[in-house]
Amino acid sequence: MATPGKLTPLQEMEARRLAQQEAKANKVPVNRSEEEKALRKERVAKAKDALSRSVGMKGDHVAPARAALKTYLQRLNEPNQPDDARFELLIEAPFKAPPKKRSNDRY
Repeated sequence: MATPGKLTPLQEMEARRLAQQEAKANKVPVNRSEEEKALRKERVAKAKDALSRSVGMKGDHVAPARAALKTYLQRLNEPNQPDDARFELLIEAPFKAPPKKRSNDRY
């Protein structure tokens, strides 16, 4: 039996579902200016282009960079978006190999 104040997993799921349903009903539509729409469209095009060009690339840095691009595209509607400099780094990441680590093996 659950202790007072602590929900069972079933009660938690139901509470989460009801909260999502309520949030969906009270959702306020976001009005974006034409500038914002154009910027978003341009960024999406750049991200998709980088993804398509990096398909056949090899290297340890490519997979995480592609994953970051995919995550960016999935979370496009979230309020916290990267600034222009960070976005450019995100776009170029699959194509730039990270600098090699120096080793101290000088015998």
